[in-house]
Amino acid sequence: MDGRAIILDHLSENDEELTYIAKEIWDHPQVALQEEFASKLLADKLETAGFAISWGAGGMPTAFIAEWGAGAPIVGFLGEYDALPGLSQELTSEKSPIEAGGPGHGCGHNLFGTACMGSVLALKSAMERQGIEGRIRFYGCPAEETLVGKTFMARDGVFDDLDAAISWHPGDTNITWNGSSLAMNSFKVNFYGVAAHAGGSPWLGRSALDGVMLMDAGVNYMREHVPPESRIHSVVTSGGQAPNVVPAFAQVWYFVRAPQRAQVEEIFAWMQDIAKGAALMSGTRYEIEFITGCYDILPNAVMSDLLYEKMADVDDMRFTERERQFARELQATFPEGSVQRGFDWMQLSTSAALDPGTMEDPLWEGVYPHSPTPPLMGGSTEVADVSWITPTGQITTTCWPLGTPGHSWQTVASSGSSIGAKGMMFAAKTMALAGLDLLAKPDLLAAAKAEFQRARAGRTYVTPLPPDATPK
Repeated sequence: MDGRAIILDHLSENDEELTYIAKEIWDHPQVALQEEFASKLLADKLETAGFAISWGAGGMPTAFIAEWGAGAPIVGFLGEYDALPGLSQELTSEKSPIEAGGPGHGCGHNLFGTACMGSVLALKSAMERQGIEGRIRFYGCPAEETLVGKTFMARDGVFDDLDAAISWHPGDTNITWNGSSLAMNSFKVNFYGVAAHAGGSPWLGRSALDGVMLMDAGVNYMREHVPPESRIHSVVTSGGQAPNVVPAFAQVWYFVRAPQRAQVEEIFAWMQDIAKGAALMSGTRYEIEFITGCYDILPNAVMSDLLYEKMADVDDMRFTERERQFARELQATFPEGSVQRGFDWMQLSTSAALDPGTMEDPLWEGVYPHSPTPPLMGGSTEVADVSWITPTGQITTTCWPLGTPGHSWQTVASSGSSIGAKGMMFAAKTMALAGLDLLAKPDLLAAAKAEFQRARAGRTYVTPLPPDATPK
């Protein structure tokens, strides 16, 4: 039996157990840096299978690395398992929280980590039976939703010796994700003033809230002069406690995104000057509290083509009419235009010509070739940091109905259903087969590395984190 057959048989035989594990994680959602249940469940399974486990990568108790094998090459699989706050949801097509205000897997990370674990277990079986040399690693990456996990792990060098990395994300179509994303900085600006009676003696006070408001005004004037693809989001997390007290403390929290890491750094530097100016104008003091930052994805065509080839080779995703009915019920709750937007995005992402009639099917089973000119994703991911350290490839598979809004209760419902489980198993098979080729075909891995070096063009990965940053 060849390696391909061993992998597919292994995953088929373990389909029920992997689906159970994914549902267990769905049933026990925990937010960033609190994923004790999921991390232990996955680590215990891998340890039982003979993987060596090390905990605490990046200074995070719920981060772990599982390794099996010896020598080179080393292929890594990036697993995630954190949930999102406020998205608790029953397995139904109507909004119905299990726990009011509780967390839920609104990005499908219960599927994400489980699929990657399934991949390395299947690949281990093939390596043992075929005598294939090399090492495979599962990276248990917490706190992706806050863009903390892989950024802090990268700072500590845990990806530095990888020859290649493979990842995926649940989605509403089957395609290689070969585009880039926005680099990002997340930081808070704390302003410190002097409290005073706002009616009796306001001249004795200095309003920290004035500092926040002046800074936000300055940032809004800056928007005209940054790259058009840039994004600056903010919330005032603290603005005072009562109108008749001049606020002694106020805080504003920013996300700054741009297509390139250097652009984020330039905007961030400008915003620090704006904070300084706001403090001078308001007679207050300010401090920058840096939370995290990440890079833009560095695509790798060799890795993308490999993953597409394996996805097309597997091509065994088939949904039942019952699953389609559930998907249609979910789609009926989407904001208007969501399905059309999903179709439009897919048309930009694939080189295939799509028939608008396919929008009538809520669950897409087909495998689509990726576009040579993919769109820029408006969000950010710290998979990007890994992509600047080693050749990295990603896919998405159909785990949700077409047009499902991200970070929604509908995503939670679909990720806990058999729809999500089928997408998960499809991803696991694809990634494991790609990993097999990277281990067994030196020329393929060399080509991915050569493209990686050309794309970096002499640039190297430098952590965006300050030396004293801690995960939070």
